[in-house]
Amino acid sequence: MTMFNDQYFMQQALREAHKAFADGEVPVGAVVVVNDRIITRAHNLTERLNDVTAHAEMQAITAAANMLGGKYLTDCTLYVTVEPCPMCACALRWAQISRIVYGAPDEKLGYSQISPYLLHPKTTVTSGILADDCADLMQLFFARFRK
Repeated sequence: MTMFNDQYFMQQALREAHKAFADGEVPVGAVVVVNDRIITRAHNLTERLNDVTAHAEMQAITAAANMLGGKYLTDCTLYVTVEPCPMCACALRWAQISRIVYGAPDEKLGYSQISPYLLHPKTTVTSGILADDCADLMQLFFARFRK
């Protein structure tokens, strides 16, 4: 029996997004889950690291691979507050992640705008979990920090 659900884990990803927001980073947060257990938490670090590839998903992939001792995340679910970009989608493909759950869609830069085939063929996707909360945080960030 599952103790937690998609909303619970997305709330955890939102906590990470709020940390990014507080640090002046684009507020995207992520958690990787295996067997109803969060094994890694991450958020955007592009400003802090001066690294355009330091997206929340990339940080989460690296941390999860290190935690599990292998590069494949075949038994993992990634919860991320915003639809992954094409770079992150391809990295998730290479990691062979089983499932991606995201909150808000990214109509400009989301992977689905380019191609849904960027993900691994066995990866399942669930979207729209706490979408309004995720989108509201992004809108607040851009209204406040990127005037």
